[in-house]
Amino acid sequence: MRVIVADDSMLVREGVVRLLEGAGFEVVAQAGDGETLIRQARAHKPDIAIIDIRMPPTHTDEGLQAALAIREELPDTAVLVLSEYIEQQYAVELLGDDAAGVGYLLKDRVLDPERFADAVRRVAEGGSALDPEVVSQMLGRRRIKDPLAELTSRERNVLGLMAEGRSNQAIADTLVISERAVEKHVTSIFAKLNLPPAAEDHRRVLAVLAFLGT
Repeated sequence: MRVIVADDSMLVREGVVRLLEGAGFEVVAQAGDGETLIRQARAHKPDIAIIDIRMPPTHTDEGLQAALAIREELPDTAVLVLSEYIEQQYAVELLGDDAAGVGYLLKDRVLDPERFADAVRRVAEGGSALDPEVVSQMLGRRRIKDPLAELTSRERNVLGLMAEGRSNQAIADTLVISERAVEKHVTSIFAKLNLPPAAEDHRRVLAVLAFLGT
């Protein structure tokens, strides 16, 4: 799997590169700013770009804007954005109307190499990865005309874990229930959100988008 790593800190960048190479990824390029990242992405067309949200020159949202540009111009390249702080609006803007091949994680997640590599792989393969802290904030806020109002507490827990990009087995392990029970909850979520029969992955993305849009 071919990767570009973009971060203005050389130390952070090299650390992520070593971690990814140790996990079997091929890092084809590195970048320290948004313009270089986009240029490298065009040249290498990687499977995924891992991008720091704050890069030169203003250190505000250059990484986010580069990620959005890559999604628009190179739809086959997944993007995983890393942020030092929880910035909900950035997560929502990044996912837009299609969560496939998109991830938004806090930088601290890099400190757990196995889970981080797992998230990178999942996003590169067309899945999604939303940081648990962002999910927690979204689940906790007040909603008007909540499309999730009909969900039970357990179903909301399952949907929150789906938003993190977890598989049914991983959800089952986290909630200490059977995978069959998770499947029943997921089916119920689809029905309550009026998601018509379609590919499982597609409906999971739509369910996550319903969750994010509230």
